[in-house]
Amino acid sequence: MPFGSQLVPGGVCFQLWAPDLARVTLQPEGKSALPMARRPDGFHAVTVPGLTAGARYRFRLPDDRLIADPASRYQPEGIEGPSQVTDPGAYIWQNPQWQGRPWEEAIFYEIHPGAFTPEGTWAAAQRRLRDLADLGITALQIMPVAQSYGAFNWGYDGVLWYAPSAAYGPPEAFKAFIDAAHGLGLMVCLDVVYNHFGPVGNHLSELGPAFSASHESPWGPGLNLDGPGSEMVREFICQNALYWLREFRLDGLRIDAAHMIFDDSPRHLLAELTERARRAHPGRSLHLIAENSDNEASWLTREASGEPKFFTAQWNDDLHHALHAAATGEVTGYYADFAPDEPGFSRIGRALAEGYAFQGEHKRHEERDCGTPSAHLPPTAFVSYMQNHDQVGNRVRGSRIHHYAPPEAVRAFSTVVLLAPQIPLLFMGEEVAARTPFPFFSDMPPELRQDILEGRKEELLKTPEPEDPRRPDPDATLDPCDPASFQAAKLNHSETPEEPGAEWRAFVRELIALRQREIVPRLRGIGGHSGSYIRTGPLAVCVTWAMGDGSRLRLRLNLSEQAQWGLPPPESRLLRRKGEAGPDRLGPWSLDFSLSGTGT
Repeated sequence: MPFGSQLVPGGVCFQLWAPDLARVTLQPEGKSALPMARRPDGFHAVTVPGLTAGARYRFRLPDDRLIADPASRYQPEGIEGPSQVTDPGAYIWQNPQWQGRPWEEAIFYEIHPGAFTPEGTWAAAQRRLRDLADLGITALQIMPVAQSYGAFNWGYDGVLWYAPSAAYGPPEAFKAFIDAAHGLGLMVCLDVVYNHFGPVGNHLSELGPAFSASHESPWGPGLNLDGPGSEMVREFICQNALYWLREFRLDGLRIDAAHMIFDDSPRHLLAELTERARRAHPGRSLHLIAENSDNEASWLTREASGEPKFFTAQWNDDLHHALHAAATGEVTGYYADFAPDEPGFSRIGRALAEGYAFQGEHKRHEERDCGTPSAHLPPTAFVSYMQNHDQVGNRVRGSRIHHYAPPEAVRAFSTVVLLAPQIPLLFMGEEVAARTPFPFFSDMPPELRQDILEGRKEELLKTPEPEDPRRPDPDATLDPCDPASFQAAKLNHSETPEEPGAEWRAFVRELIALRQREIVPRLRGIGGHSGSYIRTGPLAVCVTWAMGDGSRLRLRLNLSEQAQWGLPPPESRLLRRKGEAGPDRLGPWSLDFSLSGTGT
């Protein structure tokens, strides 16, 4: 890797990309400063004999300021402390034969490592892994871990992208967590942020042309991916992705807000990154996932073999929003475009059958046309969820859906997510209907805290709660910078044996077992144009999928308080029924999944 510190025979080589600086000095901790040689490619480098893993260092700039290595692999004292040399080969993997699992087997569980346990460490999280494996979870989605300012953060303010946050333990503890997960048959995917840096501790703009003069993001100037000097910025990002996959043996990456990665070059950064990642790991089941609010189906293109060309799948907010609006009655804020009385197509039916609910149509709330046709993609190109960090955290109090929605609606919502052919994801605590909230939290310096709080209140105005007199006002939001907000988000695992946690866990476990038995074996080979739907009422649909083995899976769904008539009959074998149902009727909040054809 061309960035950061590297162990070499007899010492350590240090490299810093800083083309805008005439000189840089290496300052090893406890030793004399050493000048670094400036190379024509903009790197400053020096090799120091006698140093080993564990040595700490900083770079001294021409104005005499000391900064951490932008490619530091470990910051034991946080972003303002020294970087530490690590030995990538020191950890002895206990499951070196692990090659991953097929994508269709994925049942995701999203974790914030600091809030998943009271201790907030990798070691504590590792002790909970067997419970997740016993539940039937097969994949973990880890929220971003790049080192950020302060003692706690959601993860999206990372500034040192190569350093897993010291708040959760050293890099070896993260590797041990991943290793233990693999030993239990659990894949591990990491959320990474390549569209911006956090507001505190990033010095790249002082070193070289890291940011763009022509692209603006919601967090400030966009990264320079297509202008003069962009080659090394692109390499910094691609190497980061390869680093996580190689040194931590992760099974995949989720690219946060991919639509905010602006690149007008002939080959988009994401095309380069996904191609290089797959090429570097032949034979492994490698899964690359996108968050993309623009709903660009081209990023989910399949090769003739059926394998993904770029991304394996995308988080599908359209399906979530359509089901959430129906289950909760919330049709303001960003749920406004998913109101059940909207004319035309069924948002629920289309999202279940074809992927995107909006495929070029106008979204009034966003004041733009959104999406592209997606029916040609397999259902497995989409990740579905009842909750995730955004949909819980982007509420005034960080409320989970079972805190405010009718229980029968929540059960129906969860059943659809866990049994439909899309790849399901649960958010931590969802399996026990956790009473703890998950508010937004972000430690920041005192001078920024009021701005962060006011910005949070402004962001919450875009959600449905401000327009609903039954919901809390944005002014009542928890202060993201208050340690109490972080503490409130921590799961209380002592809830699990109690009602309703135990009963809800049994419900989720039963659905997962049914999915693994009846749905997963039929997903291999499932193709595009496999889904179709009939709208039989404002909140009633019948969706049928042609499965990979030639069988037909049918969902009849009524997410309303009134019975619905005129539905097609179920298929020949009933898999799951909730509520009241007849050959052409569904009672309030009722659904059934059924199957017919080959292998039934």
